[in-house]
Amino acid sequence: MKDYDESTAFLGQWGRFQQVVFFLLCASIVPNGLGAFSVVFLTDIPRHHCLIPEENLTQDWRDAIIPIEVVNGKREQSRCSRYRLDVVRNLSAQGFIPGRDVNLTDLEQEGCVDGWSYSKDIYQSTLVSEFDLVCSDQWKQPFTATACFLGYLVGSFISGQLSDRFGRKPVFFTTMAVQTTFSFCQAFSPSWTVFTILIFFNGFGQISNYVSGFVLGTEILTGDVRVIFSSMGVCMGYAIGYMILPLVAFFLRDWKSLLLAISLPGVLYIPFWWFIPESPRWLLSQGRVEEAEAIVRKAAKTNRVEAPTVIFKDYSAHDDDPQEHLNVISLVKTQSVRSTTVILCLVWFSLSIGYYGLSLNTSRLHADPYISCFLSAAAEVPAYMSCWLALKYFPRRLSVICILLLGGASLFLIQLVPETLSELAVALEMLGKLVITSGTALIYAYTAELYPTVLRNTAEGVCITVSRIGSCLAPFLLQLRESFEYLPYIILGTLAVVSAFAALYLPESFGKPLPQTIQQMQKRESMKCPCITRK
Repeated sequence: MKDYDESTAFLGQWGRFQQVVFFLLCASIVPNGLGAFSVVFLTDIPRHHCLIPEENLTQDWRDAIIPIEVVNGKREQSRCSRYRLDVVRNLSAQGFIPGRDVNLTDLEQEGCVDGWSYSKDIYQSTLVSEFDLVCSDQWKQPFTATACFLGYLVGSFISGQLSDRFGRKPVFFTTMAVQTTFSFCQAFSPSWTVFTILIFFNGFGQISNYVSGFVLGTEILTGDVRVIFSSMGVCMGYAIGYMILPLVAFFLRDWKSLLLAISLPGVLYIPFWWFIPESPRWLLSQGRVEEAEAIVRKAAKTNRVEAPTVIFKDYSAHDDDPQEHLNVISLVKTQSVRSTTVILCLVWFSLSIGYYGLSLNTSRLHADPYISCFLSAAAEVPAYMSCWLALKYFPRRLSVICILLLGGASLFLIQLVPETLSELAVALEMLGKLVITSGTALIYAYTAELYPTVLRNTAEGVCITVSRIGSCLAPFLLQLRESFEYLPYIILGTLAVVSAFAALYLPESFGKPLPQTIQQMQKRESMKCPCITRK
């Protein structure tokens, strides 16, 4: 049996067929970039304080009714308390002057029983101001992002198996519809609870669409084009959406309008169904040789090349075991596959918690959230370009190890920077973000190259599921800086270095064809990992 790449070599690598698939799949990822960090604007917390009802108070008492607190060395108005309104009303009526006739520290305080007043300097409204996610309900604000990441986690796990079972194309378009529909419905949420449920399913659709589209592209495209697609193409589509997000949010400062603007472009992708085919590799793995040949012959016609009489000669769809159904359990059945899976899960986890931790932390780089978001997004462009160069010219294993070590070193060095050189600390943090982003893009391609067709999407799904645990933990990891400012950086750096040494035991896939069967995967050489026992 010929290898798939050899059997379809007559098509060439960059004909009209490949160009259409390449650009349409890249374009389909743009909404993912728009939606991924929209939660930064949707759930941002405007400046706020207790609402003061229309009362007959003097201007002096109206200015003084909110207590002053010291937060991080700065004096600011209390966000969750005020002096008792009935007491202040009586003092105002008697003509007393706050601070001169009355010592304010002696006055009793109360909570914001009449609600809150929110600043509109930056936003017209956010989810926080709409549903009062402050003070005793402030935990709901970070949990909103966590709900989206939990959707990512479930989608990563389920979509991979669905795609391996029912095909790349149906799952790709179905989850795209899920993403668009639930993103649209979020704008009409009557309560925070409803919004949280909807954002969970939105996250499910986002990651499922991304993974299915990524695998579909890596299986249809071949050679250098596949490398460009997996390292730069699909990632640049994501980065373009990410960079457009702050621009859209700048002009639409109401959370409902922003959600509608993010969701509606999904409708534009409906015609893509007639231009993006099913993966011939997947069809062959299911024994549907005639359908695979029909797609390849149509591609040959599009590229204006002549196809051979028989394209997939003596192709066996089940070289593994015709009686065995391959699923997630197959990833841990044998020692070599199990070692690869465990190490990849560790690497994915470290890169994900680093990527989301540093991305969420970039809001501290600048007082303007729109500029902060754009800087974070812009850093991804050189990251993806460097990833493409690494995939094109360097071994995969060496690239992953170097990326993890460089990222870990930059994060470790931040704590050594004097406070007077804050720009250097920011530069190191952005270097860490750039390097880890590059590693996140590279690991997608590396994982896809290591696993056979019958397990590829399931393996990607499992690895991404583990990585989403890291993304769910990232917001809580950042809270550790309340105990020690540099503790998040130390933890992220340690994870990166440990993962770099574990990656030494991964097989190399550089310059090798994609494996079709588990037997082909097991033939690839790698160092034996002593931490994972042989079964």
